[in-house]
Amino acid sequence: MKKKELEKFKEILLDKKEKILGNAIQTLEGDMALDVADLPDEMDLASSEYLQSFQFRLRGRERTFLSKIDEALKKIEAGEFGICENCGEEISPKRLEARPETTMCIKCKEEQEQEEKQFSE
Repeated sequence: MKKKELEKFKEILLDKKEKILGNAIQTLEGDMALDVADLPDEMDLASSEYLQSFQFRLRGRERTFLSKIDEALKKIEAGEFGICENCGEEISPKRLEARPETTMCIKCKEEQEQEEKQFSE
């Protein structure tokens, strides 16, 4: 892959990382505080706790996504970016544009999803 393409993907990944970290900071600074005095009844308190729990689940998913982004950035630095971990073939540029943090080509990913689907039935 050309250096210019790698820089483009690096920039995309860094932008995604910055956005996720911004969401985490927002959660820690604002969304985490439950002030019982602002919640006049049990329904308001329950609703607020549910929303807080939902926020934390989202942040958990973002933490997983963040680790995938970091792995992709390491691969860029190591010169291994854009190579399928499963078959060793080059991942298509269109797939990388859609999901730059991906580790598999579309063929291998589809095969993985088919296997997962069979086990879930």
